[in-house]
Amino acid sequence: MPDNSASPTAHLPAPPGTRPRIKALLDSWDERAFRSVATRHWPGAGPVLPRLSRSANHGLLWFGAAAGIAALGHGTRSRRAALRGVASLGLASAAINVIGKRAVRRPRPLLDAVPVIRQLKRQPFTTSFPSGHAASAAAFATGVALESKGWGAVVAPLAASVALSRVYTGVHYPSDVLVGAALGVGAAYAVRGLVPTRSQMPSPGRPYAQAPALPGGRGLVVVANRASGSSDDATLVRDALPFAEIVECEPAEVETELEKAAGRCQALGILGGDGTINRAATIAVQHGLPLAVFPGGTFNHFAYDLGIEHVQDTCRALTAGDAIRVDLGRFTPGPDGTAPGHFLNTFSLGVYPELVRVREHWAPRIGGWPAGVLAALKVLRGEHQLDAEFEGRRRSLWLLFAGNCIYQQMGPTPGHRHDLADGLLDVRIVHGGRTPGLRLLAAALAGPLSRSPVHAAERMRRVRISGIEPGTPLAYDGEVAQAPEELTLDKAIEALTVYRPQALL
Repeated sequence: MPDNSASPTAHLPAPPGTRPRIKALLDSWDERAFRSVATRHWPGAGPVLPRLSRSANHGLLWFGAAAGIAALGHGTRSRRAALRGVASLGLASAAINVIGKRAVRRPRPLLDAVPVIRQLKRQPFTTSFPSGHAASAAAFATGVALESKGWGAVVAPLAASVALSRVYTGVHYPSDVLVGAALGVGAAYAVRGLVPTRSQMPSPGRPYAQAPALPGGRGLVVVANRASGSSDDATLVRDALPFAEIVECEPAEVETELEKAAGRCQALGILGGDGTINRAATIAVQHGLPLAVFPGGTFNHFAYDLGIEHVQDTCRALTAGDAIRVDLGRFTPGPDGTAPGHFLNTFSLGVYPELVRVREHWAPRIGGWPAGVLAALKVLRGEHQLDAEFEGRRRSLWLLFAGNCIYQQMGPTPGHRHDLADGLLDVRIVHGGRTPGLRLLAAALAGPLSRSPVHAAERMRRVRISGIEPGTPLAYDGEVAQAPEELTLDKAIEALTVYRPQALL
């Protein structure tokens, strides 16, 4: 039997006229679909869709939506969703305007079939294919949904309406809208490839620890810092855990109330930011109690690195008795000059405390990387270099940072830990010199674990620092103190047991 696959005619191009016929069929379908939409009566759409279409010009509708999501949402997930939506929109808009519309110069549809009341007052002057409005709408909605399904469900109908409005008002063919939307979805996924979503990150779910199951919070005492978060946070915890004892107190009373609670509970709960959680962790370790963390501060890095973003996450863990063991960073002597101090997240010397404060003030508004650059520039005013003996060698340093466990790269800035029990300190320094401004800026731009003449990063188990000048600021988990002349940093390995659901939803 002859092998037809080897026939010399098997790979010949399509006969002349085939491609034009296919294009003609597609154009004919596009024209029919366009006229079907243009001539159909859409009850209630007349006063809505044209205005909606105009409001999406230059992305204004989506910037407003992003601001609303960030303001109305609870926790950093909403802010991340808003930021991801805007970043996806930006990439889609750039791709469409720089490449798409220049590659295919398709004229706009004729408006003879579109009622005058539907037509836009100002007709677009760019080419028709693909639809930039549809691309921006799809990119924003997809970007938001990749970070937060709830907000994605809210935004999706609005995005679909904007895409439909472009055909309804007669400025695009249906294929323009479909291709634009597809490109917008692709842009959102491209952004996710560059900056992974939190759900893509491996969860720090080991090593598993034994902890009592406390359904409804029975046997749990939660100390809530009134200065952290909002009053609604304590109400959420109280509603979710009806059998738990909730103690609300002022910041100066937190440590005293934690000590009292530790004497009458099976598990110690804490509602507050990183500094409040730091104090609760120290007391939980001293009394051999598991810790239940409820994020309620402006920044909740430890809770989020655990994978806990909502009260319900901790409630699931309490019901099942799911917990893990995590490392506790340690510096000796501590703030009181005798017992060791502890840090769950970071320890720093020099100008880093001020840099962190400025960066975290601006990060929710402009993003972590730009905020890091802004902070690096701002802290140059009036600060002095840190002269100290680091690991037996006298050095001039602009700053020294030590993280409790290794911070991995999440986009252009370090911000997430895959493993909270790795036994390591993430030590980073910026060397001193005549151009501290450029050195700090280079460190901010360099990203995590980079090596350069000005910025070094090491993974260490123990760090010794001596000869520290009086008045040098020391910061740990948002708390600030004066550094002693000598310091030793190390780890209390797997010292803290903390509730965390084994299967995060």
